[in-house]
Amino acid sequence: MSVSDYTETEGLPTADRKPYKPYKPWSYDSANAKLYIPRLAAGQDRWFAAALSDQKGKAPSRLGVFAERPQHKRWELVSVVDLDGQNLPDIALDRDGYATAVATDGNRQLAAGAAVLRAAVLDNFATGGTNTGTKVFAPTKASKQQIEVHDKTGTRYGTQGTTVFAGAANSYKDAYALKTTDGGALILFSHTHTQTDAVAHSGLQINPGKDNRAWLHDVPRTSITYTFVCNDAATVPAKPEPSRLIGYTCARTDASGPPVASWSDRA
Repeated sequence: MSVSDYTETEGLPTADRKPYKPYKPWSYDSANAKLYIPRLAAGQDRWFAAALSDQKGKAPSRLGVFAERPQHKRWELVSVVDLDGQNLPDIALDRDGYATAVATDGNRQLAAGAAVLRAAVLDNFATGGTNTGTKVFAPTKASKQQIEVHDKTGTRYGTQGTTVFAGAANSYKDAYALKTTDGGALILFSHTHTQTDAVAHSGLQINPGKDNRAWLHDVPRTSITYTFVCNDAATVPAKPEPSRLIGYTCARTDASGPPVASWSDRA
């Protein structure tokens, strides 16, 4: 359960809260886990990636990155991506079984860096991939899902309202990359985007759902801006060809917007 999940649950009426204890915590089959530990030079930040399966004998369903945080004197899980059935690329390993970490940006050996990938993901949400999304990424289940979010969410209000997606300040700028056997790389990065719903004209209002109560407190709004923090994973070729988005995972972390006039006057 993430901080976002806790926040959402705390905003629900007691009767609507689902007890956490009966839920089985997500776990993985340690015998089936694949760890990719890069050989790092002295002074480099230490991290490793783990491909994890929640079912014995099944292919990995999640990809996580663990990074050492010396200031906290511990290792932390800093990124998790659901793979949704997508296969992981073959990671290049040396004789001792170590992976090779590569630069995520400014790397001339790769067709795209983390900054380009992040911009393309944001374009998938903002324009349906019109500008760069469908140029940087080949069609995959993950990239199609992002474009579908833009297409379906953007038209759900019809003539009564609008929905606009946009990039937002990203507090999680760390990116991680491992060399693959074909000379390309597996790159893991994060992005932040917003979704702003607004009424088409005065006299209309947006009634927040109960899942947004923690942020919006059941107050009708003329517009609502939701903030989402997401983790993404992509395979990037060495040749100048499209990359492949193999998974992404998002969580709503905030929601805000101006109340309708009657509520503003009451306040």
